[in-house]
Amino acid sequence: MIAARAEQGVRSRALDAALVLIVVGLVAAPWLPGAQPLNVAAKICYFIVLAASFDLLLGYTGIVSFAHTMFFGIGGYGAAIAFTMLSPTWGSLAIGVGLALLLSIVLALVIGLFSLRVQAIFFAMITLAVASAFAILASQLGWLTGGEDGLNFRVPELLRPTFRLVEQPFLGLTINGNVVRYYLIFAVALLLFLAMLRLTNSPFGRTLQAIRENPFRAEAVGYRTVVYRSIVNCIAAAIATLAGVMCALWLRYTGPGTTLSFDIMLDILLMVVIGGMGTLYGAVIGATILLLAESYLQNIMGIISRSLEGVPILAQLFHPDRWLLWLGILFILSVYFFPTGIVGKLRGR
Repeated sequence: MIAARAEQGVRSRALDAALVLIVVGLVAAPWLPGAQPLNVAAKICYFIVLAASFDLLLGYTGIVSFAHTMFFGIGGYGAAIAFTMLSPTWGSLAIGVGLALLLSIVLALVIGLFSLRVQAIFFAMITLAVASAFAILASQLGWLTGGEDGLNFRVPELLRPTFRLVEQPFLGLTINGNVVRYYLIFAVALLLFLAMLRLTNSPFGRTLQAIRENPFRAEAVGYRTVVYRSIVNCIAAAIATLAGVMCALWLRYTGPGTTLSFDIMLDILLMVVIGGMGTLYGAVIGATILLLAESYLQNIMGIISRSLEGVPILAQLFHPDRWLLWLGILFILSVYFFPTGIVGKLRGR
Protein backbone atom coordinates (compact mmCIF):
# COMPACT_ATOMS: atom_id res chain seq x y z
CA MET A 1 0.00 0.00 0.00
CA ILE A 2 2.82 2.40 0.88
CA ALA A 3 4.62 1.62 -2.39
CA ALA A 4 1.45 2.40 -4.31
CA ARG A 5 1.10 5.60 -2.30
CA ALA A 6 4.55 6.73 -3.42
CA GLU A 7 3.32 6.71 -7.02
CA GLN A 8 0.46 9.00 -6.11
CA GLY A 9 2.34 11.91 -4.64
CA VAL A 10 5.00 13.15 -2.25
CA ARG A 11 6.05 10.62 0.37
CA SER A 12 5.36 11.43 4.00
CA ARG A 13 6.66 9.35 6.88
CA ALA A 14 3.88 10.62 9.12
CA LEU A 15 1.26 9.53 6.59
CA ASP A 16 2.95 6.15 6.17
CA ALA A 17 2.93 5.67 9.95
CA ALA A 18 -0.75 6.70 10.18
CA LEU A 19 -1.76 4.25 7.44
CA VAL A 20 0.19 1.40 9.02
CA LEU A 21 -1.37 2.19 12.41
CA ILE A 22 -4.87 2.13 10.93
CA VAL A 23 -4.29 -1.18 9.14
CA VAL A 24 -2.79 -2.78 12.26
CA GLY A 25 -5.68 -1.48 14.36
CA LEU A 26 -8.24 -2.93 11.95
CA VAL A 27 -6.47 -6.30 11.85
CA ALA A 28 -6.26 -6.43 15.66
CA ALA A 29 -9.82 -5.19 16.29
CA PRO A 30 -11.31 -8.65 17.11
CA TRP A 31 -8.86 -8.98 20.03
CA LEU A 32 -10.03 -5.75 21.68
CA PRO A 33 -12.41 -6.23 24.63
CA GLY A 34 -16.12 -5.68 24.15
CA ALA A 35 -18.34 -5.63 21.09
CA GLN A 36 -18.03 -1.92 20.25
CA PRO A 37 -14.44 -1.96 18.88
CA LEU A 38 -15.32 -4.68 16.37
CA ASN A 39 -18.48 -2.85 15.30
CA VAL A 40 -16.54 0.40 14.85
CA ALA A 41 -13.76 -1.37 12.92
CA ALA A 42 -16.24 -3.02 10.54
CA LYS A 43 -17.95 0.33 9.98
CA ILE A 44 -14.59 1.95 9.25
CA CYS A 45 -13.84 -0.76 6.66
CA TYR A 46 -16.93 -0.25 4.53
CA PHE A 47 -16.99 3.52 4.99
CA ILE A 48 -13.40 3.72 3.73
CA VAL A 49 -14.59 2.03 0.53
CA LEU A 50 -17.65 4.27 0.30
CA ALA A 51 -15.70 7.50 0.90
CA ALA A 52 -12.90 6.48 -1.47
CA SER A 53 -15.41 5.73 -4.23
CA PHE A 54 -16.91 9.19 -3.68
CA ASP A 55 -13.41 10.66 -3.90
CA LEU A 56 -13.13 9.16 -7.39
CA LEU A 57 -15.95 11.51 -8.36
CA LEU A 58 -15.25 14.61 -6.28
CA GLY A 59 -11.49 14.58 -5.84
CA TYR A 60 -10.31 13.03 -9.11
CA THR A 61 -12.96 14.11 -11.60
CA GLY A 62 -14.54 17.18 -10.00
CA ILE A 63 -18.05 15.70 -10.05
CA VAL A 64 -20.35 16.68 -7.17
CA SER A 65 -22.93 13.93 -6.78
CA PHE A 66 -25.53 13.55 -4.04
CA ALA A 67 -26.73 10.16 -5.30
CA HIS A 68 -23.89 8.15 -3.77
CA THR A 69 -25.97 6.94 -0.84
CA MET A 70 -28.56 5.69 -3.32
CA PHE A 71 -26.02 3.22 -4.74
CA PHE A 72 -24.95 2.35 -1.19
CA GLY A 73 -28.58 1.58 -0.42
CA ILE A 74 -29.06 -0.46 -3.59
CA GLY A 75 -26.24 -2.75 -2.46
CA GLY A 76 -27.69 -3.14 1.01
CA TYR A 77 -31.21 -3.80 -0.22
CA GLY A 78 -29.95 -6.13 -2.95
CA ALA A 79 -28.35 -8.44 -0.39
CA ALA A 80 -31.24 -8.13 2.07
CA ILE A 81 -33.98 -8.86 -0.46
CA ALA A 82 -32.06 -11.83 -1.88
CA PHE A 83 -31.57 -13.37 1.57
CA THR A 84 -35.19 -12.67 2.56
CA MET A 85 -36.95 -13.86 -0.58
CA LEU A 86 -34.64 -16.72 -1.54
CA SER A 87 -32.53 -18.30 1.18
CA PRO A 88 -29.57 -17.41 3.42
CA THR A 89 -26.98 -18.97 1.10
CA TRP A 90 -23.96 -17.81 -0.89
CA GLY A 91 -25.88 -18.36 -4.11
CA SER A 92 -28.59 -15.95 -2.98
CA LEU A 93 -25.92 -13.42 -2.06
CA ALA A 94 -24.36 -13.72 -5.52
CA ILE A 95 -27.75 -13.17 -7.18
CA GLY A 96 -28.53 -10.17 -4.98
CA VAL A 97 -25.12 -8.58 -5.51
CA GLY A 98 -25.25 -9.19 -9.27
CA LEU A 99 -28.69 -7.60 -9.66
CA ALA A 100 -27.74 -4.69 -7.38
CA LEU A 101 -24.58 -4.01 -9.41
CA LEU A 102 -26.53 -4.16 -12.66
CA LEU A 103 -29.17 -1.72 -11.39
CA SER A 104 -26.56 0.68 -10.00
CA ILE A 105 -24.49 0.71 -13.19
CA VAL A 106 -27.55 1.26 -15.39
CA LEU A 107 -28.81 4.11 -13.18
CA ALA A 108 -25.36 5.70 -13.01
CA LEU A 109 -24.99 5.46 -16.79
CA VAL A 110 -28.40 6.98 -17.43
CA ILE A 111 -27.82 9.79 -14.91
CA GLY A 112 -24.36 10.44 -16.35
CA LEU A 113 -25.31 10.50 -20.01
CA PHE A 114 -28.30 12.76 -19.44
CA SER A 115 -26.81 15.04 -16.76
CA LEU A 116 -23.03 15.31 -17.07
CA ARG A 117 -23.31 17.64 -20.07
CA VAL A 118 -24.81 20.36 -17.87
CA GLN A 119 -22.98 22.55 -15.36
CA ALA A 120 -21.78 21.02 -12.09
CA ILE A 121 -24.42 22.63 -9.89
CA PHE A 122 -27.25 21.31 -12.07
CA PHE A 123 -25.79 17.80 -12.03
CA ALA A 124 -25.59 17.97 -8.23
CA MET A 125 -29.26 19.02 -8.00
CA ILE A 126 -30.33 16.27 -10.41
CA THR A 127 -28.54 13.60 -8.38
CA LEU A 128 -30.07 14.98 -5.18
CA ALA A 129 -33.55 14.72 -6.69
CA VAL A 130 -32.95 11.16 -7.90
CA ALA A 131 -31.56 10.06 -4.52
CA SER A 132 -34.52 11.62 -2.68
CA ALA A 133 -36.99 9.91 -4.99
CA PHE A 134 -35.27 6.55 -4.49
CA ALA A 135 -35.36 6.96 -0.69
CA ILE A 136 -39.08 7.70 -0.80
CA LEU A 137 -39.66 4.74 -3.09
CA ALA A 138 -37.77 2.41 -0.73
CA SER A 139 -39.89 3.62 2.19
CA GLN A 140 -43.16 3.14 0.29
CA LEU A 141 -42.53 -0.36 -1.14
CA GLY A 142 -43.04 -2.12 2.18
CA TRP A 143 -43.79 -5.50 0.58
CA LEU A 144 -40.31 -5.51 -0.97
CA THR A 145 -38.07 -3.35 1.22
CA GLY A 146 -39.79 -3.54 4.60
CA GLY A 147 -40.72 0.15 4.43
CA GLU A 148 -39.47 2.35 7.26
CA ASP A 149 -38.73 -0.73 9.39
CA GLY A 150 -36.28 -2.16 6.88
CA LEU A 151 -35.34 -5.82 6.54
CA ASN A 152 -33.78 -8.20 9.06
CA PHE A 153 -32.35 -11.33 7.50
CA ARG A 154 -30.21 -14.38 8.13
CA VAL A 155 -26.77 -14.79 6.61
CA PRO A 156 -24.97 -17.99 5.50
CA GLU A 157 -24.06 -20.32 8.35
CA LEU A 158 -20.36 -19.49 8.16
CA LEU A 159 -21.14 -15.85 9.06
CA ARG A 160 -23.55 -16.46 11.95
CA PRO A 161 -22.48 -15.63 15.53
CA THR A 162 -23.19 -19.18 16.68
CA PHE A 163 -20.81 -20.69 14.13
CA ARG A 164 -17.39 -21.89 15.37
CA LEU A 165 -14.63 -22.20 12.78
CA VAL A 166 -12.36 -23.96 15.29
CA GLU A 167 -13.22 -25.20 18.75
CA GLN A 168 -10.05 -23.98 20.45
CA PRO A 169 -9.39 -20.23 20.77
CA PHE A 170 -6.58 -18.77 18.65
CA LEU A 171 -4.34 -16.49 20.75
CA GLY A 172 -7.23 -16.11 23.16
CA LEU A 173 -9.75 -15.26 20.41
CA THR A 174 -12.76 -17.45 19.67
CA ILE A 175 -13.07 -17.69 15.88
CA ASN A 176 -16.85 -17.46 15.54
CA GLY A 177 -19.07 -16.25 12.73
CA ASN A 178 -18.71 -12.61 13.75
CA VAL A 179 -14.93 -12.78 13.41
CA VAL A 180 -15.16 -14.57 10.05
CA ARG A 181 -17.68 -12.00 8.82
CA TYR A 182 -15.45 -9.14 9.97
CA TYR A 183 -12.34 -10.45 8.23
CA LEU A 184 -14.36 -11.09 5.07
CA ILE A 185 -15.44 -7.43 5.08
CA PHE A 186 -11.88 -6.32 5.85
CA ALA A 187 -10.45 -8.38 2.97
CA VAL A 188 -13.04 -7.15 0.45
CA ALA A 189 -12.51 -3.54 1.57
CA LEU A 190 -8.73 -3.89 1.18
CA LEU A 191 -9.04 -5.40 -2.30
CA LEU A 192 -11.46 -2.71 -3.46
CA PHE A 193 -9.24 0.04 -2.09
CA LEU A 194 -6.16 -1.38 -3.83
CA ALA A 195 -8.17 -1.64 -7.07
CA MET A 196 -9.10 2.04 -6.79
CA LEU A 197 -5.45 2.91 -6.16
CA ARG A 198 -4.48 1.04 -9.30
CA LEU A 199 -7.19 2.84 -11.27
CA THR A 200 -6.09 6.31 -10.17
CA ASN A 201 -2.44 5.54 -10.94
CA SER A 202 -3.32 4.37 -14.46
CA PRO A 203 -3.56 6.51 -17.64
CA PHE A 204 -7.33 6.51 -17.13
CA GLY A 205 -6.90 8.05 -13.68
CA ARG A 206 -4.54 10.72 -14.99
CA THR A 207 -7.06 11.55 -17.71
CA LEU A 208 -9.70 12.04 -15.04
CA GLN A 209 -7.42 14.49 -13.23
CA ALA A 210 -6.81 16.36 -16.49
CA ILE A 211 -10.57 16.64 -16.99
CA ARG A 212 -10.93 17.91 -13.43
CA GLU A 213 -8.29 20.60 -13.92
CA ASN A 214 -9.47 21.84 -17.33
CA PRO A 215 -12.31 20.00 -19.10
CA PHE A 216 -12.17 22.32 -22.13
CA ARG A 217 -8.49 21.63 -22.74
CA ALA A 218 -9.06 17.87 -22.27
CA GLU A 219 -11.86 18.03 -24.83
CA ALA A 220 -9.66 20.02 -27.20
CA VAL A 221 -6.86 17.41 -27.20
CA GLY A 222 -9.30 14.64 -28.06
CA TYR A 223 -10.72 13.24 -24.82
CA ARG A 224 -14.50 12.90 -24.73
CA THR A 225 -15.11 14.23 -21.23
CA VAL A 226 -18.73 13.03 -21.02
CA VAL A 227 -17.65 9.47 -21.77
CA TYR A 228 -14.88 9.49 -19.16
CA ARG A 229 -17.15 11.07 -16.55
CA SER A 230 -19.90 8.55 -17.28
CA ILE A 231 -17.45 5.64 -16.94
CA VAL A 232 -16.06 6.83 -13.61
CA ASN A 233 -19.61 7.52 -12.42
CA CYS A 234 -20.48 3.87 -13.15
CA ILE A 235 -17.30 2.60 -11.46
CA ALA A 236 -17.90 4.68 -8.34
CA ALA A 237 -21.54 3.55 -8.22
CA ALA A 238 -20.53 -0.13 -8.46
CA ILE A 239 -17.99 0.23 -5.63
CA ALA A 240 -20.51 2.10 -3.47
CA THR A 241 -22.95 -0.76 -4.12
CA LEU A 242 -20.41 -3.29 -2.85
CA ALA A 243 -19.87 -1.13 0.23
CA GLY A 244 -23.63 -1.30 0.84
CA VAL A 245 -23.48 -5.10 0.59
CA MET A 246 -20.70 -5.14 3.22
CA CYS A 247 -22.77 -2.90 5.49
CA ALA A 248 -25.79 -5.19 5.17
CA LEU A 249 -23.73 -8.31 5.84
CA TRP A 250 -22.25 -6.85 8.98
CA LEU A 251 -25.48 -5.47 10.43
CA ARG A 252 -27.68 -8.32 9.12
CA TYR A 253 -30.18 -5.53 8.56
CA THR A 254 -30.92 -2.93 5.90
CA GLY A 255 -33.18 0.08 6.27
CA PRO A 256 -33.55 3.68 5.07
CA GLY A 257 -31.68 5.04 8.08
CA THR A 258 -28.62 2.83 7.63
CA THR A 259 -28.05 3.24 3.89
CA LEU A 260 -30.22 5.94 2.31
CA SER A 261 -30.10 8.73 4.90
CA PHE A 262 -28.78 12.09 3.72
CA ASP A 263 -26.73 12.19 6.94
CA ILE A 264 -24.58 9.43 5.43
CA MET A 265 -23.98 11.62 2.39
CA LEU A 266 -22.80 14.43 4.66
CA ASP A 267 -20.56 12.01 6.55
CA ILE A 268 -18.74 10.76 3.47
CA LEU A 269 -18.37 14.33 2.21
CA LEU A 270 -16.76 15.27 5.54
CA MET A 271 -14.51 12.20 5.41
CA VAL A 272 -13.18 13.15 1.98
CA VAL A 273 -12.76 16.85 2.78
CA ILE A 274 -11.09 16.31 6.17
CA GLY A 275 -8.83 13.56 4.90
CA GLY A 276 -7.92 15.29 1.65
CA MET A 277 -9.62 15.27 -1.74
CA GLY A 278 -8.01 13.59 -4.71
CA THR A 279 -5.77 11.28 -2.64
CA LEU A 280 -7.89 8.20 -1.76
CA TYR A 281 -5.76 7.97 1.39
CA GLY A 282 -7.75 10.93 2.63
CA ALA A 283 -10.78 8.62 2.72
CA VAL A 284 -8.87 6.24 5.00
CA ILE A 285 -7.77 8.99 7.39
CA GLY A 286 -11.07 10.87 7.27
CA ALA A 287 -13.29 7.81 7.77
CA THR A 288 -11.19 6.60 10.69
CA ILE A 289 -11.15 9.96 12.47
CA LEU A 290 -14.83 10.71 11.92
CA LEU A 291 -16.12 7.29 12.98
CA LEU A 292 -13.84 7.10 16.02
CA ALA A 293 -15.03 10.56 17.06
CA GLU A 294 -18.70 9.64 16.58
CA SER A 295 -18.22 6.40 18.54
CA TYR A 296 -16.02 7.47 21.44
CA LEU A 297 -16.21 11.26 21.81
CA GLN A 298 -19.38 11.05 23.93
CA ASN A 299 -17.73 8.56 26.33
CA ILE A 300 -14.58 10.70 26.61
CA MET A 301 -16.66 13.77 27.37
CA GLY A 302 -18.50 11.83 30.08
CA ILE A 303 -15.19 11.05 31.77
CA ILE A 304 -14.09 14.70 31.52
CA SER A 305 -17.43 15.95 32.84
CA ARG A 306 -17.30 13.65 35.88
CA SER A 307 -13.74 14.77 36.66
CA LEU A 308 -14.87 18.43 36.55
CA GLU A 309 -17.90 18.09 38.84
CA GLY A 310 -16.48 20.75 41.16
CA VAL A 311 -16.38 23.29 38.33
CA PRO A 312 -20.07 23.80 37.34
CA ILE A 313 -19.59 25.66 34.05
CA LEU A 314 -16.91 23.37 32.66
CA ALA A 315 -18.76 20.26 33.84
CA GLN A 316 -21.85 21.35 31.91
CA LEU A 317 -19.78 22.39 28.91
CA PHE A 318 -18.28 18.90 28.66
CA HIS A 319 -21.56 17.11 29.36
CA PRO A 320 -21.94 14.05 27.07
CA ASP A 321 -25.17 15.47 25.61
CA ARG A 322 -23.09 18.25 24.01
CA TRP A 323 -20.82 15.92 22.07
CA LEU A 324 -22.19 17.10 18.73
CA LEU A 325 -21.13 20.66 19.59
CA TRP A 326 -17.55 19.54 20.21
CA LEU A 327 -17.61 17.33 17.14
CA GLY A 328 -18.56 20.37 15.06
CA ILE A 329 -15.78 22.40 16.67
CA LEU A 330 -13.27 19.67 15.84
CA PHE A 331 -14.41 19.72 12.20
CA ILE A 332 -14.09 23.50 11.99
CA LEU A 333 -10.59 23.37 13.47
CA SER A 334 -9.54 20.55 11.14
CA VAL A 335 -10.73 22.45 8.06
CA TYR A 336 -9.05 25.66 9.33
CA PHE A 337 -5.67 24.07 10.08
CA PHE A 338 -5.80 21.52 7.22
CA PRO A 339 -7.38 23.38 4.26
CA THR A 340 -6.02 20.79 1.81
CA GLY A 341 -6.99 17.93 4.11
CA ILE A 342 -4.82 15.99 6.52
CA VAL A 343 -3.09 14.07 3.71
CA GLY A 344 -2.37 17.30 1.82
CA LYS A 345 -0.94 18.91 4.94
CA LEU A 346 1.32 15.93 5.69
CA ARG A 347 2.57 15.84 2.12
CA GLY A 348 3.15 19.59 2.17
CA ARG A 349 5.46 19.20 5.13
